[in-house]
Amino acid sequence: MAHEFSPEELSRYSRHLSLPGFGRDAQQRLADSSVLIIGAGGLGSPVALYLAASGVGHITIADGDNVDLSNLQRQIIHATADLGRPKAISAAEKMMALNPEIRVTPLTRFISEDEIEPLILTHDFIIDATDSPEGKFMIDAACNRCEKAYSHGAIFQYEGHTMTILPSTARLTDLFPEGPVLSDRPQPVGPLGVVPGILGTIQATEAIKYLTGVGELLTDRLLRFDILTMQFSTIRLR
Repeated sequence: MAHEFSPEELSRYSRHLSLPGFGRDAQQRLADSSVLIIGAGGLGSPVALYLAASGVGHITIADGDNVDLSNLQRQIIHATADLGRPKAISAAEKMMALNPEIRVTPLTRFISEDEIEPLILTHDFIIDATDSPEGKFMIDAACNRCEKAYSHGAIFQYEGHTMTILPSTARLTDLFPEGPVLSDRPQPVGPLGVVPGILGTIQATEAIKYLTGVGELLTDRLLRFDILTMQFSTIRLR
């Protein structure tokens, strides 16, 4: 059943409704859609906030970590008062505070290989906001088996890259055919706090474009950026 917009929602989304090529039809598709965000950290923070603000009807956010003081330099959905709390709960509260018209489901655990496919199948679009190579390849394989669209994103120090993956387009295994590359660094290096903000905002944009059918998706292309030089480049994968 199509979502009926209240007068408050029409006011909330008025800037979307006035956009050429977007309008009420696209906003309706957002309201009728569901997104799974895997990770409530640096990338998941801007993704969650912007998808909530945009009016995606149901968002599930999953993360098994608790908020740590070192997170707050970049994970902007959490606050100092959230230290020690589950990230998924903290994120869900901020999303609902921003937009109480949507539904948010927090999952306070890391998604296992056994449960990822049933979870993916109940959502329209998936966001890979994880920080582990193993997690990224698990998401890629599961989305491929379930024929679900998703956004891949990764950051390192001052750099980031992202691509949108559909069942018929280039996959993570095309980009990294050798599989996950594991690091033996004892301590994390970076990133600069704004880097996941830039990348997460792009991932949220791709989700909105996919759900509404507005614009051209970042498929078969890898978008890379380096904020030290402020250079963005696109690499064609096919």
